[in-house]
Amino acid sequence: MFNAFERAVAGRYLRARRGERFVSVIAGFSLIGIALGVATLIIVMSVMGGFKVDLLNRILGLNGHLGIYAIDGEGPARGLADYTALTKRIAAIPDVTLAIPVVDGQALVSSPRGAATGGLIRGIRKEDLLALRAVSDHLVEGSLTDFTPGDAIAIGVGMARRLGLSVGDTLTLISPQGAATAFGTVPRIRAYRVVAIFQVGMNEYDQAYAFLPLTDAQVFFQEPDRASEIEVRVNDPLAVGAVVRAIRATLGDTPVHIIDWQHSNDSFFAAVEVEQNVMFLILTLIILVAAFNVISSLIMMVKDKTRDIAVLRTLGAPRGAVMRIFLMCGASVGVAGTLIGTLLGVVFCLNITTLQHWVESITGVSVFNPEVYYLAHLPARLDWREVTEIIVMALALSLLATLYPSWRAARTDPIEALRHE
Repeated sequence: MFNAFERAVAGRYLRARRGERFVSVIAGFSLIGIALGVATLIIVMSVMGGFKVDLLNRILGLNGHLGIYAIDGEGPARGLADYTALTKRIAAIPDVTLAIPVVDGQALVSSPRGAATGGLIRGIRKEDLLALRAVSDHLVEGSLTDFTPGDAIAIGVGMARRLGLSVGDTLTLISPQGAATAFGTVPRIRAYRVVAIFQVGMNEYDQAYAFLPLTDAQVFFQEPDRASEIEVRVNDPLAVGAVVRAIRATLGDTPVHIIDWQHSNDSFFAAVEVEQNVMFLILTLIILVAAFNVISSLIMMVKDKTRDIAVLRTLGAPRGAVMRIFLMCGASVGVAGTLIGTLLGVVFCLNITTLQHWVESITGVSVFNPEVYYLAHLPARLDWREVTEIIVMALALSLLATLYPSWRAARTDPIEALRHE
């Protein structure tokens, strides 16, 4: 496409000589602008993608991919009475990795020191809690060995810190749904011993969730032999629709209501998706501005090289050769800037945790405070398909930026250019 003569002339024009350094400085700033735009776009999109995936894994790791609830003829029923048989039937469905019956409820959690906070109490069997890797693999204190019916409870690290509790301490659960007496409703109060403290990495869950053995939760929330729902986990969360159809076919006419994670969290993840798309659009404008800098620098180069263009045309160089020379000059800036920006962005994303700790050690300030954000660290996930799209977009914008100045250079009339020389 480009012969040796055209490459030689383009290379000579890109190297600054005395009296021509101003044009080269502008081209250098254009290169820096493209590099910074590409690097910023890769970093921000990787962080946004990592945030979305990490948040999805943490939310689904604790809540499951879909929930099955009882329903009667007029609306949702109080609970699933035959949950054991239903759980076995659901667990036998292909692509279902785990089916867990649970009892959910809210209660006031208080410590012997007088501190209190609201909590989401979840009743679960010991073997199911051990299979729940988001909890069992992230214990910071204690173990699940003593998580047996009686007085055992496992709480999040945020709740433990707020109430000043540790393993072995006793806490009290107070339910507003108490027993009716002649003196009014008396709330149910029960003391439990902390046997484990977990940290799932999502501050909202670490502060609010607590786990009780299933039978204890049934007694406390007055739901004997019932489960609030059956949580189901599947192999591929993105293909949860097929599993929902398989569950409906398996359960037949059993009156249940099925809600998957896409419907229960649709507004939240839709907001994250919109934010990701808007950030991509905004940061693309940085590359677009840098491309306009390429246009201005190339126009100044064409104006500066008008006499040279006229001489080349007089010596027999066709218009196509002149156009390709300046296309190569502009494209070289775009390609170099894109490659440098890609390298910077990828290296930054691969070492983002190290850089975060380095900044925190120097400033003494938490860059990613878990009390403000949902996650405890700054995630980054390189999507190479997305990186490729950014590279192609940057190269395309850089190439388009060179078309008009190159066309003007090819249209230069040698007679008019040399008339006053």
